[in-house]
Amino acid sequence: MSKSTSLIAKLNAINEYEREPIPQSKLKGWKKFIGTYAGEHTAGTEFVLGPLFVAHGATAVDLVSGLLIGNILAVLSWAFFTGRIAVKTRLTLYFQLEKIAGSKFTLIYNLVNAGLFCFLAGAMIAVSATAVGIPFNLEMPTLTDILPNSLGWVLTVFAIGTITTIVAMFGFEQVSKFANIAAPWMIMVFIAAAVGVLPRLGINSISDFWPVAKETIWSGVPLEGQSKFTFWHIMFFAWFCNMAMHIGMADMSILRYAKKWTAGFSTASGVFLGHYIAWIASGILYSLFLLESNNSLTFAPGPIAYEAAGIAGAICVVIAGWTTANPTLYRAGLAIQSINPNWKTWKVTLFVGLFTTIAACFPALVMRLLEFVALYGLILMPLGAVIFIDVYYMERWGLKSNYALHSGKKLNPAVAFTWILTLAFCLALNLFAGIEIFFLGLPGWFVAVIAYLLFSKLLQKPITSIPQSKNPLVEKALN
Repeated sequence: MSKSTSLIAKLNAINEYEREPIPQSKLKGWKKFIGTYAGEHTAGTEFVLGPLFVAHGATAVDLVSGLLIGNILAVLSWAFFTGRIAVKTRLTLYFQLEKIAGSKFTLIYNLVNAGLFCFLAGAMIAVSATAVGIPFNLEMPTLTDILPNSLGWVLTVFAIGTITTIVAMFGFEQVSKFANIAAPWMIMVFIAAAVGVLPRLGINSISDFWPVAKETIWSGVPLEGQSKFTFWHIMFFAWFCNMAMHIGMADMSILRYAKKWTAGFSTASGVFLGHYIAWIASGILYSLFLLESNNSLTFAPGPIAYEAAGIAGAICVVIAGWTTANPTLYRAGLAIQSINPNWKTWKVTLFVGLFTTIAACFPALVMRLLEFVALYGLILMPLGAVIFIDVYYMERWGLKSNYALHSGKKLNPAVAFTWILTLAFCLALNLFAGIEIFFLGLPGWFVAVIAYLLFSKLLQKPITSIPQSKNPLVEKALN
């Protein structure tokens, strides 16, 4: 057997249980999830989001307090929402939603979901490319760039995208292993780099830090062309930057492997190392870059980390991009594969990786990452609310859970109307009330909950017996 044939055989043998509960023998302990989340959230986004808080003029007090409260709320959301439901169902988000909403609805949702995941993974591939391009003196993107600025940039992105896609093709086990190896080293580089540059900012003792932090690092003055961020921006962003994963239930696909729902608390390893320490550390690195470059609009995490920590900093940026892009591509592959169960997940992931790599060529993905992350969470949030209510409260209201499964319908109109109404409500708040995108997730979730219950009450019809042969979802569930 040739090596290529052997590789394809191994890939075909991978079973990610896309349309069935995870068997007991495949459940994993909390250590797997600590490593996975630490790797994913101490990653490429941190080299972008931390500096963007500096660019948007956050103050030191607002940053420290906003991140603390917002990250606590995020961990609680992962545990009490996603963790409990993932362990209760043992299913991916996509199959669970199909049982509730029907195959026609999930076709649209999965395409939207996968597209958003691809763009996020693409942003991380672009972050890695800024470090790989250092030895080749690539022209780095700026805060205002939209299109790729050179052939060298495109070639570098494709090299990174190829490696990222190959890792994701091998499934959750390899994604988890990669994160567990990379995470401990990355956070040390983040911290060491930030500590190492403190003297260049005028900080030579612990007592010097807070005055310089308030006056120089997070001065409260936004860069030219950037909006002003307050405590509320930071708190809600820290809570909702991963809204698609926790309240939106996308991490059902990861936490379904957990032995207990409390594995959801393992996300603290990611958000407090990544979304707290790493955002602060990368903000320190960026403030030094601004100070020494006279507020240059060039925005390239690779060179910024290289200036602070040398080769180790550049390598950290490369691996940090991979550890976010890998599980994100894995989720995107599952979303597309759920459209047709006969497709091999690894082949779908290969296609998704190509699309993602093409998207990564456009620097605008990185430059507008704050807004994109907020938007992508907002778009997927209503379906997380639908799953939460359907799993826990439908029967209490005298309604049928998993309505599409039991009725044989390919489209549950209550879910479709809920999604449309919730997003329309959020858009109206943004356009007519001037409420920024960072604050729309909380009222939007309650609107989705109320809308789904009301639409279900109005639209659910009595369910008659359905022949199993005409409803493969029922047949699968009963087996």
